[in-house]
Amino acid sequence: MDFDWSVIGGALPYLWKGMQYTLELTAIAALGGLFFGTLLALARLSPIKPLSMFAAGYVNLMRSIPLVLVIFWFFFLVPVILQVAMGYERPPQVGAERTAIITFIMFEAAYFCEIMRAGIQSIPRGQIHAAQALGLNYSQTMRLVVLPQAFRNMIPVLLTQTIILFQDTSLVYVISATDFVGAAAKIAQRDGRLIEMYVFVAIVYFIICFTLSLAVRQLQRKIAVIR
Repeated sequence: MDFDWSVIGGALPYLWKGMQYTLELTAIAALGGLFFGTLLALARLSPIKPLSMFAAGYVNLMRSIPLVLVIFWFFFLVPVILQVAMGYERPPQVGAERTAIITFIMFEAAYFCEIMRAGIQSIPRGQIHAAQALGLNYSQTMRLVVLPQAFRNMIPVLLTQTIILFQDTSLVYVISATDFVGAAAKIAQRDGRLIEMYVFVAIVYFIICFTLSLAVRQLQRKIAVIR
């Protein structure tokens, strides 16, 4: 009965800063995860057994652990490991923002790996044989023939995973990084308006994610027509 939207208006500049950080983290983690995920996908499909087993083990490990645990482990354990390994007197401070970037790239690389692996395997083997017949080596075949088509085929799935990543960035709140949710939480605690702020956050996330989902669905239809 005491619902007051006016508290949101005064908090918009601070909330916008939090949203900027959320978008920045999403972009960095998506690009980094896609880059390393593609390398992991190539490693998983490699005929070199140790390389393939390492990539498979990494992917299975990351996909079996909650992201929040990865964030906690990196934030609290890595400084201790560095202290022991380097002989420091005190654990070095990794920082919340650096922890968020590294852990999200590490975590998302495992999921993007599986997406890209499916995309690479969707390319007909005949195209690979044709590229080899033209004199292209393995690296050239992947770079010029296979990966461009795999990226195109997997664009809707890659974008869907990016939307999930955008939602998951709210987990950095647990290490006190000021993302959109973190900014809203600080204002809510300061003003004693938890319901108003969290309802506003939920509305913003719903509008952004629902709109992007519709755009991905439309893009998927267009790609299906092109095929």
